[in-house]
Amino acid sequence: MSVVAKLGGHALDDLSPDGVTLAGLAEDLATLVRAGERVALVHGGGPQIAALLEAVGAESVFVDGLRVTDEATMGYVAMALASVNAALVAGLVAHGVAAVGLSGLDAGLLSARPLGPPWGRAGDTPVVAARVLEAQWASGLVPVVSPVAADEGGRLLNCNADTAAGALAGALGAELVLLSDVDQLRTDPEDPATSLARVSAAEVADLLESGAAREGMRPKVRAALDALAGGARRVVLANGRRPHALVSALAREGRHTEVVA
Repeated sequence: MSVVAKLGGHALDDLSPDGVTLAGLAEDLATLVRAGERVALVHGGGPQIAALLEAVGAESVFVDGLRVTDEATMGYVAMALASVNAALVAGLVAHGVAAVGLSGLDAGLLSARPLGPPWGRAGDTPVVAARVLEAQWASGLVPVVSPVAADEGGRLLNCNADTAAGALAGALGAELVLLSDVDQLRTDPEDPATSLARVSAAEVADLLESGAAREGMRPKVRAALDALAGGARRVVLANGRRPHALVSALAREGRHTEVVA
């Protein structure tokens, strides 16, 4: 079995090797690898990108949950994501996981087209060169992927990490676990009582249309739909800050939302 996990949101706040989130994630990855699973980790970097943009006096702008990325912003996005990638790989290796850092640029792993106005250099759903990850797995490595892609002219694109993870899971026929900083999808974002343990693709489409899935949740649930349509075995949304969130989600334990076709 193949597993694609995406780590994002404030689950990325503490990237120190001895941080609780990273230590728990490393243990989960090691458990899956020992069980013979082929695992890839895709990461975002929203907090780090926002901090860098603030430091240089630039504004973070989002439309429909996606970051508006002009040419200057693209450079900062690539810089911040490279830093997150390095920290994740170093921390995982320190915990005994044979992690290798990649971006979507490496060997053409992710290629996409720019979404255009108003998003600029934000990329659409990328085309995946699955052989790149398969080569890493054949060497016994755990790929850690930054979602920077390239267009057909070789210019950088900022792909949403959920979107990139969904595309990878679909292309690989993998199970997809989207780890962020929320427990479950809700029909009313303000009411925990409306949390959903299981939701169909049709119900997700309704949440998108009604606006109940809003801001950063919109690309996340779109990625779930795209992954299932592309061939992913199943998709789970879970809170990456909870202990052993990845293994628990795959075992259908704890609080999470499973999206089914």
